[in-house]
Order: sequence, then C-alpha cells, then structure tokens
Amino acid sequence: MTLAYLAVLFSFTVALLVAGVLLGAGALLRPLRPSPVKAEAFECGNPSSGSAWGRFSVKFYLTAILFIVFDVEVVFLYPWAVVFRPLGMFGFIEMAAFVLVLALGFVYVWRKGALEWA
Repeated sequence: MTLAYLAVLFSFTVALLVAGVLLGAGALLRPLRPSPVKAEAFECGNPSSGSAWGRFSVKFYLTAILFIVFDVEVVFLYPWAVVFRPLGMFGFIEMAAFVLVLALGFVYVWRKGALEWA
C-alpha cells in the first residue's frame, strides 16, 4: 500500500472516529424527557395545519429550479473576474456572449411568466 492510500485511509478513519464520538456523546448527554409537545412536528414556529401530503403548485418548483440555474451560472462570473486581464479581449468577448445568453434566458423566463409567484 502506498503512502498516498495510507493517508486517505487515515483520513477516513479519523472522520469515522469523530462522527462516532460526536453521535455517541449526543446520545449519552441528551435529556431523556419525551412529551407530546416535543413529539409534535415543528414548522417554523407555526402550528402544523393540514396533511403533510399536500400538493404544491408546479410554479413553486419551477421558481426553485430557475433560481438554482441562474445562481449556478452567475457563479461562473467569479473565476472569470479573477483572470480577466490575462484573458484579454478574447475572454471579454466569450464572457459577453455568456452573459448575453444568460440575459436572453432570463428575459424569456420573465416574459413567459415563470417568475410570477401568485
């Protein structure tokens, strides 16, 4: 076994040991006084209402997915900003094309009404 594999094995062993110690300490140190109030589902400070199997509108999921897509694409701007000068005009044109496609996608989604919450 090479030294690199030994280091990985050591890292996994330490991670499992730390996780086991923390879970064991939590199980041993927690207060054990169950009550009906503690067993009740907690929903952001509001009392639970209705079934947990309620249906959500597709617009809820669409808005969430669009947020993730645009958020991830905007993250690509940060590495470009770090190496902006060495890339020169080629990098600027490539990023301008990327931002243009991103903006066109945003305008399309906006015009289709996908960002309307109600």
